[in-house]
Amino acid sequence: MAAARELACAWLLADPGSEAARADVRIGIDDDGRIGAIAPLAGAAPGPRQLVLPALSNAHDHARTFRTATLGSYGQPLEGWLPFQGVLPGMDPYLCAATSFARSVRRGVANLMVHYTRVQGGMGYADEALAVARAAQDVGVRIGFAIALRDRHGLGYADDARVLNALRPGIREAVAGRLAVRPVAPAQQLALVDEVADAVRDAGLGDQVTVQYGPTAVQWCSTPLLEAIARASADSGRPIHMHCLETRYQRQWADAEHPGGMLRFLDAIGLLSPRLTLAHCAWARPDELALLAERGVTIAVNTSSNLGLKSGIAPVPEMLAQGCRIAMGLDGGAFDDDDDALREMRLAHALHRGRGFDTTMSRAQLWAFAAQHGPRAVRGGEARGGRIAVGEQADLLVLDWDALDDDALFPDIDPLDLLLARASGTHVAQVFVGGRCVVDGGRVQGIDEPASNAELLARMRAALAANGAPAAWLATARALAEDLAPFYREGHFGCCG
Repeated sequence: MAAARELACAWLLADPGSEAARADVRIGIDDDGRIGAIAPLAGAAPGPRQLVLPALSNAHDHARTFRTATLGSYGQPLEGWLPFQGVLPGMDPYLCAATSFARSVRRGVANLMVHYTRVQGGMGYADEALAVARAAQDVGVRIGFAIALRDRHGLGYADDARVLNALRPGIREAVAGRLAVRPVAPAQQLALVDEVADAVRDAGLGDQVTVQYGPTAVQWCSTPLLEAIARASADSGRPIHMHCLETRYQRQWADAEHPGGMLRFLDAIGLLSPRLTLAHCAWARPDELALLAERGVTIAVNTSSNLGLKSGIAPVPEMLAQGCRIAMGLDGGAFDDDDDALREMRLAHALHRGRGFDTTMSRAQLWAFAAQHGPRAVRGGEARGGRIAVGEQADLLVLDWDALDDDALFPDIDPLDLLLARASGTHVAQVFVGGRCVVDGGRVQGIDEPASNAELLARMRAALAANGAPAAWLATARALAEDLAPFYREGHFGCCG
């Protein structure tokens, strides 16, 4: 039976780092969106030369539309950066999500994690979640949708009253009104997750969206809330997505609050399991990484985000040495503020591949990081990706080989060498997700991305012009960041701060 669609490629990297590249190959895509055939071409591939490889995954992100530097928070560490995320007023959640997803898929991402920490408002939460889900469907990307859960420490890593006392009096009222946490019972928070999951299922979007528990981090969640999430996940099988040990101050807080070990505490309450993805772990220690590996936890490493927020460099070689399953996350903070997953992969490889003749991150490990482990964080269970083989989902990234190999001096140059040396989103010609061509000619097919971006920007500018509150909060956020610096430097948090 003939394939529903065929791709002729000059080079195929079916399993990068593990298998050699194959020249002049035909890929057949069946009606069910899976690879139906991989066979040699009778002669060279016709037309422009293409390099085909598995699509990438982004195992930790937030579906933010406007870039960090736009908000005036460039150069801030995480703790000073967070308040700036509330500068912009809420917008249409479909439009916000669609423009964010389009930017990601256009640069080669098929599976995308959304830890939904920025609610746009103006409608019920389940309705907003459905708007995000429909945006994913229209753009053509699969998403994990983790509902942010928290019940303490809205201002910093301490009780809100303690943090307020460390701030200048003139901003305390505004900060408390905007950021102080109003606790919601664990049962009520978990019920919201069930409500969203039911709405996604009833809308027929269950194959596109995997609803997850999204505790924001241990410092922002009480023990009863974390215990309730662990029980609910064990009962339902629903995945969990959570930040962990992102900064040096979180490390200090964890050691003060959990002298027996924060990760051992999480293990004792049943939270550590293959259903859990922990974002960052930049300050995790070898014994903690060994425990995460033993429990089958996925770690989403966010290389550029950690650099941009001055959080440090994650101990990726140690993670690999301990046997951890690690996946690539962009966290809305790619190196050039552009969600370029190819460049993110290359940056991580450059940092962690080793020194001299020593190799601490092999190419096979890099590809597992960039494409193979992410689907599990996004979709849960035993979801797979990052490999082109008959019977697998046709999640394909097609690059313009003529642009990538623009010197064209040696016809047998290793495509993976050039990919790791220079590939970026500018080389993306097509992206297939489940056999559907969602990017063609470098343009997203499911939505009009330029028009959507222009509409969102026009609405935002109009909202800012009509309302002085965002500018006032921007000034407050700057002052808050200044006041938080000595609070954290001097350790005024934790049980004894």
